[in-house]
Amino acid sequence: MVAAEAPVRLDRALALLFPDLSRSRLQDLVRAGHVRRDGAAVRDPSLKVAAGASLAVTVPEAAPAAPLPEALGLVVPYEDDDLVVIDKPAGLVVHPGPGNETGTLVNALLDHCGDSLSGIGGVRRPGIVHRLDKDTSGLMVVAKNDAAHHGLAAQFADHGRSGPLERAYLALAWGVPEPARGTVTAELARSRHNREKIAVVRPGEGRHAVTHYAVEARHGAEVARVRCRLETGRTHQIRVHLAHIGHPLLGDPVYGAAFKTKAARLPEAAQAALAALRRQALHAALLGFAHPRTGEHLRFESAAPPDLARLAATLGL
Repeated sequence: MVAAEAPVRLDRALALLFPDLSRSRLQDLVRAGHVRRDGAAVRDPSLKVAAGASLAVTVPEAAPAAPLPEALGLVVPYEDDDLVVIDKPAGLVVHPGPGNETGTLVNALLDHCGDSLSGIGGVRRPGIVHRLDKDTSGLMVVAKNDAAHHGLAAQFADHGRSGPLERAYLALAWGVPEPARGTVTAELARSRHNREKIAVVRPGEGRHAVTHYAVEARHGAEVARVRCRLETGRTHQIRVHLAHIGHPLLGDPVYGAAFKTKAARLPEAAQAALAALRRQALHAALLGFAHPRTGEHLRFESAAPPDLARLAATLGL
């Protein structure tokens, strides 16, 4: 609602009402017919509007730019006409987004696969069936056609409850979980206080999430090597669930920041390796699934990359 006493230019009135939009952006929206005065579309930014006029702005969704191919040197353990298995390095974002328009796995896949990627995921996520966090390394599978995408997506939706999908992760966690084998069941949702974080919430307020874990080795009472298996696939699930039971991942800047001082208890070589890690100690080490066309069971294992292997070795893990 225009509050000025005298008539004012439409673009000026809009700038006062919608301070989050620049004046030039508002002028473009007016010219494109996305502004209505008292229910009628107006296209002249200089139009005078009187006090009490009702103005409405519709901001259209930004059209996503098509990612461009980039040669990023993918590690490919397996590939055929239907799919490609990637051993993703830490630091590689899976698909383009704000702040990461280039240098993503999608850019690398477009270079590697050309036009053969599945279109189901859309222009920004071609072939992407599942994802790993930027700083989580390890195995992923990508569909190269729509039939493969459908078949793989169904297996990931089932999470191995009744089908052949297998996913296991290597994690280094602070402390030693008790019991040594267990299951964390806790709903997850975006944190109300920090939209960049995922939080455990009360039943009925988030998405069902289940993580199975097993302690495989330990360095005293300070660090444990934990094998995690997902029964659901939520954002940051392992990181949040292990932090929830008091055992966040080493190097996790989001969910393990309060444990930074514990590094002083580690051997000097481990302290140096942890400082060099610069990411959460999490690696997707096992991926198994049925080939979506042939039904053949494919199973892949990935050794811990050098940064994580070095840290584990200094701890005898």
